[in-house]
Amino acid sequence: MSSNDDDQLGELKDWWQRNGKPLVTGGLLALVVVFGWKAWHTYQSNQSQGASVLYQQLLEATLTPDGQPDTARVVDLAGKLKSEYGGSAYAQFGGLFVAKVAVDSGKLDDAASELKVIVDKPASVTLGEVARQRLAQVLAAQGKAEDALKLLEGDSDKAFLASREELKGDLLVQLGRTDDARTAYEQAKAALSDEAAVGGLQIKLDDLAKGDA
Repeated sequence: MSSNDDDQLGELKDWWQRNGKPLVTGGLLALVVVFGWKAWHTYQSNQSQGASVLYQQLLEATLTPDGQPDTARVVDLAGKLKSEYGGSAYAQFGGLFVAKVAVDSGKLDDAASELKVIVDKPASVTLGEVARQRLAQVLAAQGKAEDALKLLEGDSDKAFLASREELKGDLLVQLGRTDDARTAYEQAKAALSDEAAVGGLQIKLDDLAKGDA
């Protein structure tokens, strides 16, 4: 082998040391990332399908033809959703159903506990707001209207503004604060279309007006 060949071989070895190993390492890392990403999506898809099946069963146990939920099965299925898919939207919808069944059974403390878990860490804005308003209603039924009002303080998504303000009005009426209640009802009315505002909300405003007469 000539000295020139030796020089080229030495240069090749140097290049490999500088670039070859990183290239292989980077290539392997890329493969790991790609296959890991696909595996994760497959896992997520399987998780979603499993949660969907449980949720469908929960719906069937709650929304029965005779209107009488299978309470034990609702609690069992919601428990499975929590243990297997905790924190997911499916699990939190399950919690809403458990809370509803608890309210229907007069177990307000149980309902409040279920709803508070969702309010503290909602899987979505919608779930958080629905749970918040339902928790406020449960607190009001427990005679804790002031706590319920505090729960409804702060900003709300426009889509829920009308229902939140109407609920505030109901709580204020319960507390005997009719002027504040009227303001809340008016804000709720302003957030609705003219057609939607003519209904139960208008009746509540009319009732307050009669009280002033």
